[in-house]
Amino acid sequence: MTERWMCRGGDGMESGADAGVSGEGADSNGEFLRCFGRQMKLLREVAGLTQAQLGCQVGYGEAQIAAVEQGRRIPKPELIDAVDRAVGARGVLMAMKEEVAKARYPSFFRRYAELESQAAELHAYDNHVVKGLLQTEEYARAVFTMWRPLLSEEIIEQRVAARLERQKLFSRRPAPLLSFVIEEQVLLRPVGSHQVLREQLEQLLLFGHERNVEMQVMPTERLEHAGLGGAFTLIHLPDQRRIGYMEVQEASILYTVPKKVSPLEATYGVLRAQALTPRESLAFIQKLLGEL
Repeated sequence: MTERWMCRGGDGMESGADAGVSGEGADSNGEFLRCFGRQMKLLREVAGLTQAQLGCQVGYGEAQIAAVEQGRRIPKPELIDAVDRAVGARGVLMAMKEEVAKARYPSFFRRYAELESQAAELHAYDNHVVKGLLQTEEYARAVFTMWRPLLSEEIIEQRVAARLERQKLFSRRPAPLLSFVIEEQVLLRPVGSHQVLREQLEQLLLFGHERNVEMQVMPTERLEHAGLGGAFTLIHLPDQRRIGYMEVQEASILYTVPKKVSPLEATYGVLRAQALTPRESLAFIQKLLGEL
């Protein structure tokens, strides 16, 4: 592997920048999904099925079939399999599943998303918004809606779906070890609305009570703070490789060599020592919920 990848355009999966993707990566993704949708529509029509009839056969609504055919929604693998069988495509649609899955993310984020899904351990520090991996659907939608330049509703919904899909990491077996250090101010910022924040805090509590998840809050009043350099994520892979990831504005970096990853690991260790303990952190989040 190379020492790092630097990706212009920002991966945005944590701060929302993925929703603001512009240029070749975003356009090619959209065109591929529209192409897939046209192929699916053609096969449906050849099979003599309406959208409603196909939806009934595969267990999805007519509106969702229409959205996939128009390239507005990224179909799940199981939907692709079901449609392929229903229209007699003989594997034509199934053969595109991998590319459809990749289209969930901007081209410059795909490598990180792949590594994240394989993580044996993932540790993250965030200081502006709740990490994308932890976000509720409405919180994620609010983040993407606020992005500038403004995004189309189609792109917003695609990015929300992609973000929620990443949360399969929490239910994967064997369960990965996950830890998060979150700035207190992040938990006070009513992104979207106070109700959206309430639901987000409730979700953090649910995640935080999982045996393989440790949630820690960094109090604003701390006199010493090791994370002033900004947010970052650490990934430990099953083959013992260790990855460091950072993003800011329209640039993201993925580090793979020890001399770059080790300082981030040391910083994260100090951050955890400076933050509230996991037990104290859950009590703090519960207190915030009571005040909303």
